[in-house]
Amino acid sequence: MEVAQQELPAPTTKKETVEVSGSVALLEALIAEGTDTIFGYPGGAIMPIYDALYDYNEKLNHVLVRHEQGGIHAGQGYARTSGKVGVVFATSGPGATNLVTGLADAQIDSTPLVCITGQVFAHLLGTDAFQETDVINITTPVTKWNYQVTDANEIPEVIAKAFYIARSGRPGPVLIDITKNAQIQKFNFEGYTACNHIRSYRPKPIVRKQYIEEAAALINQAKKPFVLFGQGVILGSAEQEFKAFIEKAGIPSAWTILGVGAIPTDHPLNVGMLGMHGNYGPNVLTNECDVLIAIGMRFDDRVTGRLDKYAKQAKVIHLDIDPAEIDKNVQTTVPVWGDCKETLPLLTELVEAKQHTEWLAKFNDYTRQEVEAVIHNELNPSTEEMTMGEVVKVLNELTGGDAVIVTDVGQHQMVGCRYAKFNKTRSNVTSGGLGTMGFALPAAIGAKFGAQDRPVVAIIGDGGFQMTLQELGTIMQTGINVKIIILNNRFLGMVRQWQELFNERRYSFVDIQSPDFVRVASGYGIAGKSVNDRAELTSALEQMLNQDGSFLLEVMVTKENNVFPMVPQGCSVSEIRLK
Repeated sequence: MEVAQQELPAPTTKKETVEVSGSVALLEALIAEGTDTIFGYPGGAIMPIYDALYDYNEKLNHVLVRHEQGGIHAGQGYARTSGKVGVVFATSGPGATNLVTGLADAQIDSTPLVCITGQVFAHLLGTDAFQETDVINITTPVTKWNYQVTDANEIPEVIAKAFYIARSGRPGPVLIDITKNAQIQKFNFEGYTACNHIRSYRPKPIVRKQYIEEAAALINQAKKPFVLFGQGVILGSAEQEFKAFIEKAGIPSAWTILGVGAIPTDHPLNVGMLGMHGNYGPNVLTNECDVLIAIGMRFDDRVTGRLDKYAKQAKVIHLDIDPAEIDKNVQTTVPVWGDCKETLPLLTELVEAKQHTEWLAKFNDYTRQEVEAVIHNELNPSTEEMTMGEVVKVLNELTGGDAVIVTDVGQHQMVGCRYAKFNKTRSNVTSGGLGTMGFALPAAIGAKFGAQDRPVVAIIGDGGFQMTLQELGTIMQTGINVKIIILNNRFLGMVRQWQELFNERRYSFVDIQSPDFVRVASGYGIAGKSVNDRAELTSALEQMLNQDGSFLLEVMVTKENNVFPMVPQGCSVSEIRLK
């Protein structure tokens, strides 16, 4: 039976009440928070919310995904490109547990999400009812906050807290589990009030002027200062403040894979990518700088290599909004707690204008060595077979560095992050900390909903694509315009590379067979093409980009090409290999 949408009164100075269901109150709260898109999949325990959603299709765009993991990855892609909180719906039991991988991914990559799961009736909790799981205890380790609602009266305040916690401070995922009786229950709704404070929760630490002054003094004395910047710059919307800081201080700056795009790729102070498959100079010179300035990054093990050999000669300044990251992995000389949008201008005011010409020249010299040893051959191969790098190179030429690039996990991810050009912020969407294969296709769908005026290109390996290819159905049903490039090397490439280098080429279960991807896409009404001839590459990419609607392009690349440079596991960053 259809339920008519209940009209809510316009806000007045005196709050008026109207009796609504918990489901209607939830949807009104989402609208008040600026939600325009929801990614979800219905089921029995969340059916009352979906019944209410039937009357809200002009205010809330619901995207029906093909799997709950696809839904939460789409929510991540939406949040990463739009800067808003991604919203995801799922039912109880397997629907809720299918969100766990995405929650863990969002938690470690600081992606703001509010996930709403349906739950069995409150009186059935703990009885092993049909499709009941203890979603609160299951998701506690992988959420910033979670809460179970059993009474509809709680819904407005709980949703307000959920959005505030998800987006404030260091962002992250929040899960709200709502029992079926709370979804149905009627109560007197007094309107929605956004949350801007929770007792005992401090999303931003107090900025200490003393530490700003100490950091500035170290920077002003430095002969070889080096900046490492991460996603915190982007999450804090501090791109302009960051650019002003490094340009005044004249400091070479390198990025984590989630930080790329905070300044344009071709900025003269942008010296490249950090970490295991990062650029040669940033890794080697980490162990030569005298002051290391980390901004909005967490010294992940893929960035640091062996901690006992990491930047031991340097004074370390760490700017971060999350005090838990300070001294967690790398001992800090001066901690600068706070939102970098606030702390960077204070620091910029105190630093002296300089140009570290000779120091920057060392980075450029290492870049030349890397070009000769690795980059030239990767982007301009003399072999008959194509490389992943040359595909990205041609894509750069055709998009001009203005596209949103969404990568999956593996060799193609490292190649994409290393060689793609990014002129704008929020242009790189990838699974950084968790390394989730299957991330890219649904994340690209969400990224396009979050940035509808920009081209979105997903670069995916043949292995990762097969983990979530059912989301082609979401593309078919929504008509969303996503360009998909499958770099097919017929291997689980990154595992195969490690097996070649460290396990004497004992290729254990990495030789993966794939379907005809173009025919699979055709079954979903998506145009496609497969190329294995270099002469066809440019025209095929042009066809993909010019296609009115989504397009799948499979590029057959060399099977046993490796991604270099590489810091072998257990080695120092200065032991990076060029081959």
